[in-house]
Formats: sequence, structure tokens, C-alpha cells
Amino acid sequence: MVELKLAAKKYYWTKHALEKIRYYNLPQSRVKRVFRHPQRVETGVAENTLAAMQAAGSRGHPYEIWIMYQIKKEVVKIISAWRYPGKTKPGDRVPVPDEILEELGIGSSNY
Repeated sequence: MVELKLAAKKYYWTKHALEKIRYYNLPQSRVKRVFRHPQRVETGVAENTLAAMQAAGSRGHPYEIWIMYQIKKEVVKIISAWRYPGKTKPGDRVPVPDEILEELGIGSSNY
């Protein structure tokens, strides 16, 4: 029954998210996969948001794929997506690039 509810959810892609998906060369299906099967979920930098990540790459060149999203009723609003080179520690600050913070109107000093 849970799978049916998850399949019924719609995705809303912000213009910012679509630009970042294009910039980081991430397929939308990969971003959906990070949402559906995250390795880790943290509190997002903007109000009422969550950030989810999955590790990717190889042992020699590891990176993480992060998404920031909101859930409102039955709609998942994908706000941003990015690649982070390397690995982060659980519980640490979400590694959001400064350019994304500026575009979202959040100064890096406020974060």
C-alpha cells in the first residue's frame, strides 16, 4: 500500500532545480532515485526543507548527489540538486555550494 501512495506523488521541479540538473548533468530519474532511496536525510538550509543524499562515483573519485526538497500534501517540490565532490560526515552541515545559497537568497554567513 505504501508503494501505491509513493507512486501517486507528483513532482514539481523549480526552475532553479532544472538549471542545476542541467549544469551538473544529472538525469531527472537519478534525482527521483535520490528522493525515493536516500542514504541519508538531513534538515535543509531553507525553512521547512529536507536534504537527501546518495553516494556515487568510484573509490578513487567519490562524490555525493544531494537534493533539497519540500513535501506539501501529495506534491514533492524539488528545490535544488547538486554534486558534492568527496564524502561528508553524517550530522555535519549540508554541503550546499555558495552559488546555490545566493540564488536561494540565503547568505553563506547566515547558514
